[in-house]
Amino acid sequence: MLSSPSLSTTSQQSQTLGPRVRKLHAHIGKAHHQAEGMAFSRALLEGRAKPLQLAGLLRALLPAYTLLEQEAPDLATALGAADIPWSSLARRHALEHDLKQLDVLPATPGSAAAAIWLEQIRLLARQAPHRLMAHVYVRYGGDLSGGQQLGGQANIILGRHGLPALKFWTFKQEIPALKKALHDGFEQMDLSEAEEEELLDEAVLAFKLTQKLLAELAEL
Repeated sequence: MLSSPSLSTTSQQSQTLGPRVRKLHAHIGKAHHQAEGMAFSRALLEGRAKPLQLAGLLRALLPAYTLLEQEAPDLATALGAADIPWSSLARRHALEHDLKQLDVLPATPGSAAAAIWLEQIRLLARQAPHRLMAHVYVRYGGDLSGGQQLGGQANIILGRHGLPALKFWTFKQEIPALKKALHDGFEQMDLSEAEEEELLDEAVLAFKLTQKLLAELAEL
């Protein structure tokens, strides 16, 4: 959720990425570091976040992941990305499971940032599917990369409070294979030069929306 996909890739690994994914990484680097440096991000990475903040995060994420998983597969196929392993990447059921486990925690305020994000991706699904795919990449790519460290820290925090571990950042398939499949799918998309630029710009906006959510969580 907080880390962009593969930004810490070694130079050898970077050479294996396709040109579109390399552009994405270069374009979102600054926004990624800004998000990583925010108060809630640091607290989670250092194991200082509160269980209620984690519950607030997952509650904010569920509607957007649900919409992405309803809309993005068909839209991606129409753009030429037929091989993204959606069923393996999907997080909705894991989020639903985790939220049931965290029902013992108090309610959290509705997230204004999550509502803005949800409306943005709903609009893109109707009007600009290639831009919607930027949100797919930032979200699922991040879950497969930096999210693995976040998940470990989150479960340590929850364990200290006698709460069950999360499944949100746990994938049944091998992470490297899923990352490769996601990257390959993005290289498959048939985009014009203008559409590719819009994809890159939307990926930065996706991180800006993430920063708004992180700022909210720091106040919980």
